[in-house]
Amino acid sequence: MKPLVYRKARRRAPERPPRVRLHITKGDLVQIISGDDKGKRGRVLRVIPKTGRIVVEGVNLVKRHRRATPKAEAGIVTMPAPIHHSKAMLIDPKTGEPTRIRRRRDEDGTVERIALKSGEPIPRNR
Repeated sequence: MKPLVYRKARRRAPERPPRVRLHITKGDLVQIISGDDKGKRGRVLRVIPKTGRIVVEGVNLVKRHRRATPKAEAGIVTMPAPIHHSKAMLIDPKTGEPTRIRRRRDEDGTVERIALKSGEPIPRNR
């Protein structure tokens, strides 16, 4: 009688999550619209398109215990943690209030963000 042979199942690479197309870029001034930090304003320090998250200055602050390294000493460091981009709204440059945006393509082909409340273009801060 032939012995039973169990074959290993082929392992598949995990599927990558789709990149999220964000309405916010690094350097934008945003206001938080939900969560513990509702109403706070700050500049976007970092954008993470893979997860659809942003890091905003002074928002969602967490404490991390850092080990001593040759360059830095040990201690507790307070730093901003990422939040989901849907919890932040861009600030209208004309009125200073949070607004939704639309996109418009210029004659030269560049995409421009337009504030819905005032119709003003929102400049990209690079």
